[in-house]
Amino acid sequence: MSRPAAIVTGGLRGIGRVIAEALAAEGFDLTVTDVREKGVAEVRAAVEACGAGFAFHQADISDLADHPKLVEAALGAFGRIDCLVNNAGIASPARGDLLDLKPENFDRVMAVNLRGTVFLTQAVVKAMLKRSAGHPRSIVNITSVSAEMASPERADYCMSKAGLAMWTRNLALRLADENIAVFEVRPGIIRTEMTAGVAEKYDRLIAEGLVPARRWGEPEDVGRAVAGLATGRFGFATGTVVNLDGALSVPRL
Repeated sequence: MSRPAAIVTGGLRGIGRVIAEALAAEGFDLTVTDVREKGVAEVRAAVEACGAGFAFHQADISDLADHPKLVEAALGAFGRIDCLVNNAGIASPARGDLLDLKPENFDRVMAVNLRGTVFLTQAVVKAMLKRSAGHPRSIVNITSVSAEMASPERADYCMSKAGLAMWTRNLALRLADENIAVFEVRPGIIRTEMTAGVAEKYDRLIAEGLVPARRWGEPEDVGRAVAGLATGRFGFATGTVVNLDGALSVPRL
């Protein structure tokens, strides 16, 4: 039997890169896609060091016309797709009063975080269903605690993640009897390039108890969780939300 194969979007840096490496360590061959090529050699080396195959497809997932090319690239490289990790996403282009939210910023966030992700998933699932399984199959959507917790200064981002959360639920119902598990992973405050600009703020808030675990989340926290879900060991938990936030999102008095 061939090795399982996964696609990771936004897989050349931050959380996506660590997810790709964690999947490789679990025995997956990887097709990684990203909007830029910077970092390809490093990720390839890390994946291949695990004995896994590596393919790269440069693309912006908001470009729906490229989705068939990505699917073809993954199938051409490894002959199968067993897991899709929808990690690619962007932050709000501008933070500020939601009454000043600009339509072009809203549209860009939705195009990547929600619209692009939804229709890429559609294309990948159709390809999955045309082939025999052989390995556990899964879709893992990386959302955010912002799918539930509001931040009025970046409402566009929060709405995109909330929409992706609802997409996950609907997809889980649609694919349950196809034996394709669907999960939503909600990272909290994770130390990445995206949070580097507000690191000082969150250092202070975490020290003051914002995160009950009293530490930053690390990309490795997310990578380990995604790899575990992709193995099929939790297949009957399809539709589950996994909060990776050090109890940040737990309601409290």
